Amino acid sequence: MATITLKRNFMLFGLALLCVGTCQAQYNLEFGISTGAANYLGDMGGNELTRRDFVSDMKLTQTRAAIGTYLRYRINSDFSVKTNVSWLRLAGNDALSSNRARNTRNLSFRNDVFEWSVQGQYFFYTVNDFSNYRHPNKFSLYAGLGAGVIYHNPKANYKDEWIALPALETEGYAYKRFVAVVPVSAGFCYTINRKFRLGWELNWRTTFTDYLDDVSQNYVAHPENSLAGLLANRTGELGNVDAAFAENFTPGNKRGDETHNDSYLSTSVEFAYLFRGHSSVGRPQYPWIKDRQDKFGSNRHGKLLRRPVRKIRLKW
Repeated sequence: MATITLKRNFMLFGLALLCVGTCQAQYNLEFGISTGAANYLGDMGGNELTRRDFVSDMKLTQTRAAIGTYLRYRINSDFSVKTNVSWLRLAGNDALSSNRARNTRNLSFRNDVFEWSVQGQYFFYTVNDFSNYRHPNKFSLYAGLGAGVIYHNPKANYKDEWIALPALETEGYAYKRFVAVVPVSAGFCYTINRKFRLGWELNWRTTFTDYLDDVSQNYVAHPENSLAGLLANRTGELGNVDAAFAENFTPGNKRGDETHNDSYLSTSVEFAYLFRGHSSVGRPQYPWIKDRQDKFGSNRHGKLLRRPVRKIRLKW
C-alpha cells in the first residue's frame, strides 16, 4: 500500500512539472526579485489598550528586512499565477508598549520566517503607453489571494545570546514550526519594452498559529532558575515592580491572548525579467483569421491563392 501511495505521489509530481513546462512554453514567464520591509501583529508590544485590530498596535520601530524571489505566469491579460520564496524577520518588544501590563510583562522576540506561497492575481486595470508603438509600455494594478506555508523559529535575547524558544516550551506547549498562511496582496507594476518589469507589492498574511512571538496562553510552572522559567517570566528583570502587581505574572495567570492568531505584513519593491514564449497574450482578438487576402487574391506574404472551384453535379 505504501508503495502504491509513493508511486502516485511521484506521478502527481511529474504531472506538476509537466504543467510548469507547458506554462513556460505557452504563456508569459516572469522571474523577479523583491526587497522591502516586514512587521507583525501579535501579543507583544502595542499601545495603551490590551489589543486592537489590524495595524493599530503595530510598532514601526520594529520593522525589519524582507527579501524574496518569485515566478509569475501570465495566463491571459487579466489573470496570472505567482509563486514566491521569501525570508522575513519579525520582531516585537513589550518595552515599547504604553500598556502597563504588557510593559511589565517585559517579553521580546525576533523570528526569522521562511515562506513559500502561491497566489492567483487579477489585473483589474491596465493602461498602455504608446510612445513606443512597437513595444508599448504598460502600467497595471492588481490584487491577489493565495495560500502558503512558513517555517518559523522565535528567539529571545538573553545575556547577549539569541535563544530558540520552541524547544523550551515556555507555556508548556510544543507548537508547530511549519504553519499554513493565507496571503492577500495588492500592487502595481510597470512593464518596460516587454522585457523588464518594475513593481511594488503589499502582502498581508493571516497565519494559523498564535506563536510567532512565543506568547499565547497562560503562565505555567517551571523548575526554579531553569532557562525556560527565566525566559517565560521576565518581569523580575525590571526590579521596580510592585509586589501585588507582580502576582499577575505567576503560573495560572494570563500571558497572552489565545483568541486571535498572529499575522504579519510586508511591503516590497520588485524587479523582474520577462521570458516571452508562445503566449495568447497580445494576439489578435480573432485568432481564427489567419491569412488575410487582398482584392487580388494574395495573402499578406504576397503569395497567390487559388480560389476554390465550385463543382456542380447534374441530377438525373
